[in-house]
Amino acid sequence: MCQLAYSQQVHVRGKVTDRLTGEPLEEAVVYAKGSNPVHATTDGEGMYVLSLDPGAYTLVSSYLGFHRKEIAVQADRDRIVNFELDMNTQLAEVEISARAMDRNVAGVQMGLEELSATEIRRMPALMGEVDVLKAIQLLPGVQMVSEGGSGFSVRGGSPDQNLILIDNTTVYNASHLLGFFSVFNNDVLSGISLYKGDIPLKHGGRLSSLLDVQTRTDPPKRLQGTGGIGLISSRLMVEAPLGEKTSWLIGGRRSYADLFLKLSAEEALRKSSIYFYDLNAKVTHRLTDKDRLELSGYYGSDRFGATMGEFHYGNGAASLLWGHVFSETLYARTGLHLASYDYGLESKLDNAKARWVSGIRDWSLRFDLSQPLGDLWNLSYGASASLHRFNPGVITMEGYGGLRKEAGTAMEYSLYISNEQKFSERLTVRYGLRGSLFQNVGKATVPRYNEDYEIVDTAVYAGGKVYHTYPALEPRVGLVWKLTDVSSVKMNYAHNVQFIQLANNSASGSPLDIWFSAGPNIRPQHVDLYSTGYFHNFKNNTWEASVEVYYKHLTHVIDFAEHATLLMNPNLDGEVRTGTGRAYGVEWMLRKNAGALTGFLNYTLSRSERTIPEINRGKTYLAPYDKTHALNAVANYEISEKWNVSATWVYATGNPTTYPSGRFEINGEYFPIYSGRNEYRRPDYHRLDLSLNFVPHPRSGKRWQSEWNLSVYNAYGKKNPWMITYDQNADTGLPYAEMLYLFGVVPSVTYNFKF
Repeated sequence: MCQLAYSQQVHVRGKVTDRLTGEPLEEAVVYAKGSNPVHATTDGEGMYVLSLDPGAYTLVSSYLGFHRKEIAVQADRDRIVNFELDMNTQLAEVEISARAMDRNVAGVQMGLEELSATEIRRMPALMGEVDVLKAIQLLPGVQMVSEGGSGFSVRGGSPDQNLILIDNTTVYNASHLLGFFSVFNNDVLSGISLYKGDIPLKHGGRLSSLLDVQTRTDPPKRLQGTGGIGLISSRLMVEAPLGEKTSWLIGGRRSYADLFLKLSAEEALRKSSIYFYDLNAKVTHRLTDKDRLELSGYYGSDRFGATMGEFHYGNGAASLLWGHVFSETLYARTGLHLASYDYGLESKLDNAKARWVSGIRDWSLRFDLSQPLGDLWNLSYGASASLHRFNPGVITMEGYGGLRKEAGTAMEYSLYISNEQKFSERLTVRYGLRGSLFQNVGKATVPRYNEDYEIVDTAVYAGGKVYHTYPALEPRVGLVWKLTDVSSVKMNYAHNVQFIQLANNSASGSPLDIWFSAGPNIRPQHVDLYSTGYFHNFKNNTWEASVEVYYKHLTHVIDFAEHATLLMNPNLDGEVRTGTGRAYGVEWMLRKNAGALTGFLNYTLSRSERTIPEINRGKTYLAPYDKTHALNAVANYEISEKWNVSATWVYATGNPTTYPSGRFEINGEYFPIYSGRNEYRRPDYHRLDLSLNFVPHPRSGKRWQSEWNLSVYNAYGKKNPWMITYDQNADTGLPYAEMLYLFGVVPSVTYNFKF
């Protein structure tokens, strides 16, 4: 009987979009009215599917910040019903976000944080440069790794344990100007999603998180653009339709500190340069009603030059995506992706030029399918293959030849399948399995080490030969139990595996860090993540409250030997030390989504530890990114249509560090004796940022619209430590510490416009 009833149902599918921009609305709600309403939520493409018994229905679509829309439907056969929703113009712009009204309660996903491009733009910015990565550092469980930097740690993990994607293409270094700004131009983005450990099964390769950055998608109705002129950089984005089926977008930014240097009275400064630039481009073409192509690209570069030499680094990312609708219940996306990161140093030595270049490059092919068949079968499955090419470093010098560290090659394959089952109006379960295979490919010379990490033998492998393989299974399961219509309990388990990582011995990182892979001497890192949480909404989803508890157990976690040599080391794996780790904590979040006052307040209590036999004499020590307490407050207040004010305040326990705890003397010279690994902490960190936004003519009706933004970073001038160094007094021989801080009060002004 059940099978017969199911076969007689009809499928109503369609797409939910923003009527003005054409952007798909992910996690919008679509339901059929009735005493026991059937409902669905849209996927990343804005697509939904409802399975209904034959009859007459009224379908309703709703989305936070938009007017509801109703459409009468006669469900006598499979039909396509699309919704174009209008923004609620009576709400403040900051309230319009990429979230369904009750997603935090009804969705299975845990540890998911989302911000729209509008929300990010309203937050106070360092030097007026709106920054995606600094915005996510305000979310619970996310910490910055250094003052002013764009690197971030998620739930006690290292920055290289975060997978960062732009249009499904990996970004290996997401910073400009040595970390002070991110590579993402907010004008070209539709929004971001941060998955804290419970990563969707179609993605893998990292332990801590996935940051999914998506650029604008559906075509605009006419030529339009946005831009801004600031104290340190300017930007411009333009997009337009090209016929009825094609649209294009191009955006760019450039800083201009180097232009001011040319005005200096000192010749050395006039010949110096320091700047960054980046470009985004995208072309979207609708082949048929069932086929869509997207070609997107990003390139960014940073350059620092002086009379003695030059330093540069940059990212490239390109993707070609084909989306195809096979049927009412089967949608596929095929993607070809290229990612690259490289850096170079060039210096002049005795009239000869020395050059060092290094980097990593990936080629990837992905195939993902979505197949919603009803409440019990909402399938996602697919496969991917990637070729990694590591270039640890090449040094060349005019007239002296060169020194090359052997490049590495690896292949990574994966298969995955996931299903989401709605057993009742209260219980929904999502489960799945990802299978990964990582292979090292020659040409390669691999050393073998004894217990003291001394080389006792080497193995040489011919080019193109697979000489080592690591298989891995990554199960993930989660459930949501709705206690009421506005509250729920969620539970989740995820096993993640990481095959490549960064070589660095500084918590803050640098563009000179080297990516290297697992191999015969280095096993891949694993993590088991357990989490549970309670979620509750108030006042028609205006207020969201949640508490999440997590525990992470890590195996084969990586650290480096004391005083390790990482750059241009042909035997880098001999500096690696592995062991176990754990991280655990509680995250509280309160968020207000509507009204004149919006924002959020969150607090995290956490711990992150490592135990590695060869480090700290085998004693457990704090991870560099451990912060016991972290508090973030973000508020945005709409004074009027013309005036808007924003403020953020952050507080965090100081980073663990290793201090000198004593000294000894040899022939009148004193040498420090250091404490155990990370036994001390730097001073606590706190900072207040303010922002004022002024729109001169909010209802002018003209195509050209503008606004002024005044922001103040570190408004009360807190001297937060960036680096602490140690020296000794030349006369007394007594040691002393010096603190270096980067920022006092930093005001900035930016002129923004759109047309």
